[in-house]
Amino acid sequence: MSRSALHTKGIPPEIAGSKQSILGTLAYYDIFHYPLTAAEIGQFMDRVTDDRDLQEDLSALKEQGLIFFHHGFYSLQDNPLLSHRRRQGNQYAEKLLIKAGRIGRFLGRFPFVRAVGISGSLSKNYADEKADIDFFIITKANRLWIARSLMHLYKKFTFLFGKQHFYCMNYYVDEKALLLEDKNIFTAIEIKTLLPVSGEKSMQKFFQTNRWTDQLLPACPFREQFRKDGRGSRIKKMTEWIFMGKAGSWLENWLFRITQRRWKRKEEKGRRNKKGQPMELITGKHFARSNPGAFQEKVLAMYEQKLTKLKNLVQQF
Repeated sequence: MSRSALHTKGIPPEIAGSKQSILGTLAYYDIFHYPLTAAEIGQFMDRVTDDRDLQEDLSALKEQGLIFFHHGFYSLQDNPLLSHRRRQGNQYAEKLLIKAGRIGRFLGRFPFVRAVGISGSLSKNYADEKADIDFFIITKANRLWIARSLMHLYKKFTFLFGKQHFYCMNYYVDEKALLLEDKNIFTAIEIKTLLPVSGEKSMQKFFQTNRWTDQLLPACPFREQFRKDGRGSRIKKMTEWIFMGKAGSWLENWLFRITQRRWKRKEEKGRRNKKGQPMELITGKHFARSNPGAFQEKVLAMYEQKLTKLKNLVQQF
């Protein structure tokens, strides 16, 4: 994808440039029915602009009827209920983020885990009463599958108390796979909004490895970990020492193979998650990514459709 959210060909000069970037930014978040503040628009645009120019462009687009403003938020939809929905979601997220931070720091104490970050909608400060807590996890090189297996074994126990939705460990990479291959707007936003809660140094290395995101989101900084890491536990150090040798390498490879076979059977049987989405786990030796219902692909397809509609709309002006 080019840096420009909307292609300039055929777009009137008065709507090209930063205005098209504003429309592209709102188009992406419109997929999730999530209106944005002016500051957020400036942060997620594909170019850097100052506050004064941004406000002028927003006012012009609003006068042209291309965007709408309700209760402090801009949107492509003339629907004030979206602002109400967002405010409720932000309020609920504030409470859930406290719990997510505690859980994330706990997960960081598992063997071979090097960093944990809150991802998904909660990392964007939105949640509802049915929200999951999604986590992005970095592990030691060549020990991802031991770490993941231990963590998901623990998650089995959370089902007994109906707390499994607080432990959605959806994306794992190890230290050999810090550079994410899917270099698109979806991945860029997920990286830039990732909220580190454990493993500050490893997370900083991950961010530096993925500086390509600055090309798509040059005004959006990486998030910082606000609470310092605690001391590592003796149990974690002891477990890692036990599985550092050949036995650990054999176990790592065995867990990788059986997990692949297990998930392949799930996909062949058409298994679905609690939301009714087809279950899919994209795996490699150094990564594991849950992709229920091909979510990323669907979002990117919807984004392209919205950009096409916007291009046709602005050509009328």
